[in-house]
Amino acid sequence: MTAHRNLGFVAAAATLLAAAPLSAIFQRWTWLIEAAIVVAVVAGAAALSRLVRAPLWGQVLAMLAGLTLGLTWIFPGGAELLAFVPTPATFAHFAELLGDSVQDMRSYGVEVPDVDSLLFLTVLGIGGVAVVVDVLTVGLRRPALAGLPMLAIYSVPVAVYVDSVPATPFVVGAAGYLWLLVTDNVDRVRRFGRRFTGEGRDVDVWEASPLAAAGRRLAVVGVAVAVAVPLAVPGMTGGLMNTVANGTGDGTGRPGQGGSPGRIDLFAALSGQLSQSEVTELVKVTTNEPAPFYLRFGVADELRPDGFRVRVPNGRSVTRNLPDPTERGGRGIEQRRYRATVEVTKNLNMPLLPVYAEPVKTEDLSGSWFYDPNLQIIFSNRENSRGKRYAFDYVRSTYSPAVLRAAPSLPADDPVLRGQTVTPSVQAVDKLVAQLVKDRQNDYDKVRAIYNYFSVENGFTYSLSTKGGTSGDDITDFLATKVGFCQQYAAALAWLVRAAGIPARVAFGFTNGSNSDGDTYVLTNRNLHAWTEVYFGGIGWVPFDATPAAAIPGSVHSAWAPDTNAVEDTPSAPGVGPTGGATDPSTGPNQRDPHEKDPDQGLNVGAGGPNQQSPVWPWWLGGALALLALLAVPAVRRSALRRRRRARAVTPAATVLGAVPGPRGGTREVTVGVDAERARADAHAAWDELLDTLVDYEVRVDRTETPRATAERLARESLAEDTGAVTGVRLLGRAEERARYARDPLTGEALHPALRAVRSTLAARADRRTRIMATVLPPSVLLRWRTAVADRSTRLVTTTGRLRDRLLRWNPRRLLAGRPAR
Repeated sequence: MTAHRNLGFVAAAATLLAAAPLSAIFQRWTWLIEAAIVVAVVAGAAALSRLVRAPLWGQVLAMLAGLTLGLTWIFPGGAELLAFVPTPATFAHFAELLGDSVQDMRSYGVEVPDVDSLLFLTVLGIGGVAVVVDVLTVGLRRPALAGLPMLAIYSVPVAVYVDSVPATPFVVGAAGYLWLLVTDNVDRVRRFGRRFTGEGRDVDVWEASPLAAAGRRLAVVGVAVAVAVPLAVPGMTGGLMNTVANGTGDGTGRPGQGGSPGRIDLFAALSGQLSQSEVTELVKVTTNEPAPFYLRFGVADELRPDGFRVRVPNGRSVTRNLPDPTERGGRGIEQRRYRATVEVTKNLNMPLLPVYAEPVKTEDLSGSWFYDPNLQIIFSNRENSRGKRYAFDYVRSTYSPAVLRAAPSLPADDPVLRGQTVTPSVQAVDKLVAQLVKDRQNDYDKVRAIYNYFSVENGFTYSLSTKGGTSGDDITDFLATKVGFCQQYAAALAWLVRAAGIPARVAFGFTNGSNSDGDTYVLTNRNLHAWTEVYFGGIGWVPFDATPAAAIPGSVHSAWAPDTNAVEDTPSAPGVGPTGGATDPSTGPNQRDPHEKDPDQGLNVGAGGPNQQSPVWPWWLGGALALLALLAVPAVRRSALRRRRRARAVTPAATVLGAVPGPRGGTREVTVGVDAERARADAHAAWDELLDTLVDYEVRVDRTETPRATAERLARESLAEDTGAVTGVRLLGRAEERARYARDPLTGEALHPALRAVRSTLAARADRRTRIMATVLPPSVLLRWRTAVADRSTRLVTTTGRLRDRLLRWNPRRLLAGRPAR
């Protein structure tokens, strides 16, 4: 029965490992903790039932009872007995959770938060699978069939995701299944008794056999093939090797091409559509707004070193009430409600729907579509936009420059500020931003200074033939060449605004297309566009389009972000106008900010410029200084070591305090001696300094000699003509000899002057190269470092060898089954 109990616990652990793919669905790991508790209760109930030799139907009832108790304790309804004994009200609560889970599955998108209904459904499913796996593995001794309920768990994320789930959870689940099979086979082999070799020598059950080794190899190869084949064969997966989703493709596909909203590389899709020579109709939109802004469908707000990335959206069903943007309306903010109808052609296939910003009501959309109020996008994990026709109401907000200029800066603990200002450090970008926003007093003036920089006057031009990356290197190249298309302008503006400490992101959508019938616009791949959105305190996300308007059909500019390349004519009221009629930001109740007259002051290098560009230090100078600092480390180390030894080498002599009365009327002198341990340490420090000096000046050092023999050899060979040096080296040798072998060490001698005399004589006898090396790169320090590295390497090799020996002796079967009694 012990083997059966072990097999039952292995079955429970394998069930939890098989549930690993569910990690792709939930935001947190609460589901795993709760599932582990329930599975442990089920496994314990099964073990107790087998301990009392209950029949199979009794074991099933015990496991179901354990599952019920575990669910009651984790998801109480409030009417339980002793906190875990269920009542009829408990089962009514369970039925309510199951009913809510159906609606919540339609309302929440991947990744879902910790919702009680969805957690209950997940834990109930895993617990039920644990019961089935235990029955198949232990009760019916058919562990191979246990893979079917495990596969049912894996099918859940596959059904939820439009593209495939990550490969790592599948490998974890497969490892659990193989563990279960191996444990069962070990138990079966043990029934035959002790295994023997051909010579009759008995072998422990956990020792490897050729057949077992071959089985393990086949299992490993099978798992590897099962994971690798879907990655290599086209059409078998849509997410693991999806070049568009991972951002490594060439961008020649259509936008998105289905898949999860968080996996789409909108930059690659945008560049691919704009580079196509064929004009393809994508969307028809009808709106009663006289001059609509851009129709948007995506946002990239996660900035990494490799560029902007699309974050996985999260929201609630569009069939519920959507947020009302009029609640944050104030003085100077004009908000009007409009209605639009969108018809998506079969050429646009993506899990996102084009809508105008801030929709408040949708029609003709199912509960599979969700709205993310933070990103202001509509997305789905099950459907796509192809052939969709829907209507929605939206609120259009316009602002005056005065209102944006008066917007307060966000506090330091604001979540939008913390999340949307994360910017990798790029020295060229940071320096440019610091010059642009210098002396700007509010967020809007800083944004306008950066926005005005992307103008033809500063050398920026539009071109589709440039590279479309958004990493730090790509942004630096774009700012240097000043040639690019909309995605570079949008990403660069968002990057620079973030570097100034203001939240910014990149939005994707369509410019206004051709007006075919009054209020109906036809949007093609030529109208695909990217622009920047900046967050202002108390107002929200405000669009800024830095791309040159003349190169973008249907481009729209506003009073707060006018076309920097247009000739400013007669001022008009604040609002939105087409490219040719961009309004002046100075219109309205406020006057023009004097800083906006020359936003690039201090950047242009010219003969008549009032400011000169600060000097730029060559890169090689910094490298040379770093190399010099590195070369100076050995000399600094040697000097510090010499000073420390010098402080110890000055040993005081014994001190006579005076005469005191003796025991019989006489007098005696009281002498305070020097600490013997300190005297020995001082002698050792002086001797070590002498040996390092010999190494520095390339004098032979024999570690097998006694201190007296070394001193006599130096006095005879290296210091023969210098009486002071000879006397000093003999003093150092005698002090070291007394410190090593005598009871009382040598005290009261001037060791430091002796060291100085020996060093001076050795330096005078050495050649110039030796003296320079002893000063700049002391050989004694380098030798000590080499010895330390060699010692650590030896210890590492020894430790690795011991660990390898232990691993060779260890076999996983020790964890699978206990050793049989002899």
